Amino acid sequence: MHDSHTPIGGLVPMFLMQVGEVVFGGAGSGLYGMIIFAVIAVFLAGLMVGRTPEYLGKKVESFEMKMASIAILVPPLCVLAGTAIAVVTPMGLSGRANRGPHSFSEILYAFSSMGNNNGSAFAGYGADNPLVNFTGGLAMLLARYWVALPVLAIAGSLGAKNTIPAGPGTLSTHTPLFVVLLAGAVLIVGALAFIPALALGPIVEALQ
Repeated sequence: MHDSHTPIGGLVPMFLMQVGEVVFGGAGSGLYGMIIFAVIAVFLAGLMVGRTPEYLGKKVESFEMKMASIAILVPPLCVLAGTAIAVVTPMGLSGRANRGPHSFSEILYAFSSMGNNNGSAFAGYGADNPLVNFTGGLAMLLARYWVALPVLAIAGSLGAKNTIPAGPGTLSTHTPLFVVLLAGAVLIVGALAFIPALALGPIVEALQ
């Protein structure tokens, strides 16, 4: 079905998957993905005001940020590495139903879905060959467990810390300001990781 979308119409579900299913309908994994972005947002706010960041009354320190970094870096690495392998190998290209930017979109969507979603396809890419089965399975394994495990590590670390009373420098996480900061963190991470790849697929196809 998605294969029949306009280029920008196909870009939208692809980008929503790539940012970690944290927008509209990202049930399950979307919840802990959003918690990761919340931790990153309070860390960025702490850097801007020169204070130790806090989330839910717990200090966010180097361990939490290392785990959050793993959680946001591993899925793009799996998706982009799998896509790169598929587009430079005859076996990876053998399943495409189109040529040019649209075929790249098919492959990028397939790996975005395998790494960040439920394994749906653009409907024009035949992924049933040994190379894509292996790289796709690896993307599913790593991109899921290496988000879930760092989140559990963050939960255990924050749970073991004492709660700190809110002070004048505490960033409230229930205000419109924090909502804007959180949305900015989601978009910036997604844009930095995937806009170059999207520019080779749906964006250039739309410009053509």
